[in-house]
Amino acid sequence: MTLSVDLNADMGESFGPWSKGDDPALLDIVTSANVACGMHAGDPDVMAATMDTAIKRGVGIGAHPGFADLQGFGRQRMKLPADSLGNLVRYQVGAAQAMARALGGEMRHIKLHGAMANMASEDKEMALACYRAALSVAPDVIVMVMAGTAQEAAASELGCHAACEIFADRAYNDDATLVDRSLPGAVIHDANLAAVRMVKMVKAGAIITESGKEITTRIDTICLHGDTPEAVDIARETRRALEMAGIKVAQFTGLKLR
Repeated sequence: MTLSVDLNADMGESFGPWSKGDDPALLDIVTSANVACGMHAGDPDVMAATMDTAIKRGVGIGAHPGFADLQGFGRQRMKLPADSLGNLVRYQVGAAQAMARALGGEMRHIKLHGAMANMASEDKEMALACYRAALSVAPDVIVMVMAGTAQEAAASELGCHAACEIFADRAYNDDATLVDRSLPGAVIHDANLAAVRMVKMVKAGAIITESGKEITTRIDTICLHGDTPEAVDIARETRRALEMAGIKVAQFTGLKLR
């Protein structure tokens, strides 16, 4: 059976006159796009332009909600009551769904951003609050989860459609969470290294941590961060390496977790 994996990128993260990332170049390579919803980054015009290009290139559209943290790019941890957190997610998912439909497309997945995602990867109750909010807006949406974490456990409990994600440009702790960005080596900038790691993990069906530990997991999609300076090179080299290894690059189906 041929292995298949999706390649996704966080994008739509420019804001007004400030430009971040090279979304058009990434959309020529990836199969899914996680589009910022205006809280941690992005604005209505950027969201519309990003989604319009994605639709024209056959790239799957996802909402990428985060904390209301433009200064910190959504990477500052915040403690919110569960109801407020749910409403924050619901607000952003609704905006993404409306924009995609207005442009003739459809929002097919949701992926949490930054500190919101990292906190939910450690706290199942927080992940449940986020995912229940998203599903209240879009019941059939595919929830993209950080493989092997509390996010995956939450999606499994909810019985929703899910896609398990690993990261091309980030190092892993032994509990399948990401090494904190403040630590050396947390972000991988070498495109060849990122590509080699991804081929190895997809073939092994496991996350391989910095210590060498293998955490067996379902792998549906590989992420790279659009704001990383080397993002386009990492995307291009990762796709090339996967295809050279006989691994098909295609959109995930969003099968339910077992």
